[in-house]
This record gives sequence, C-alpha cells and structure tokens, in this order.
Amino acid sequence: MKKTNLYLLFAVGALGVMALSTRLTAAAAECAMGGCCGGATTETLAADATAKPDLLETCPVSGEKLGEMGKPLVFTYKDQEVKLCCKGCKKDFDKDPEKYITKIRAADKK
Repeated sequence: MKKTNLYLLFAVGALGVMALSTRLTAAAAECAMGGCCGGATTETLAADATAKPDLLETCPVSGEKLGEMGKPLVFTYKDQEVKLCCKGCKKDFDKDPEKYITKIRAADKK
C-alpha cells in the first residue's frame, strides 16, 4: 500500500512538472513571436537623443502617472520622445499614434 501511494504521488508530481513546462514553453514562444509585447525590441524602442522631450507626467494612452507601474517605456516616434506607462499601452499607441502625439505636443506648449 505504501509503495502504491508513493508511485501515485510520484506520477502526480511528474504530471505537474510536465504541465508547468508546457505552459512556460508556450509563453516563451508567444513572447518570441511578439504576442506579449507587440513584437517590440530594444532597437525599435530606443529613444533618440535629438528627439523633442515628452513633458507629460502621465501616460498619454492610459492616463496613469508615469512610474507607478515600474519604469516607463520610452521610445521615439517621428522625432518626438514618447513615454508610456507599460508595454501594453504600446499596442494602443500603435493603432493611432497621431492621437497620442497630439496630447504630448499639447503639453509642450503649456
């Protein structure tokens, strides 16, 4: 009886490890294909030193205060520095960048 319980415990543990391994592999594949971060790389998100600075203290997409969710995502779009609160906002920014650039440039005029 003890031997059977031991084998059963071992089998359940092995299944748990296999399930976790499968989930981690799927998550890594999704990220490699750009599913979790919009395919962004550090090269495409590098801020240009000659770009106009983004003076907003909040994310133009979500309205969240920059820095509350960790280090802001900073990149350059058409000679304009853009600061977003997180990588998730990058997808929304990419759908209509001019909308958010207008908000950033309006803050520059103030």
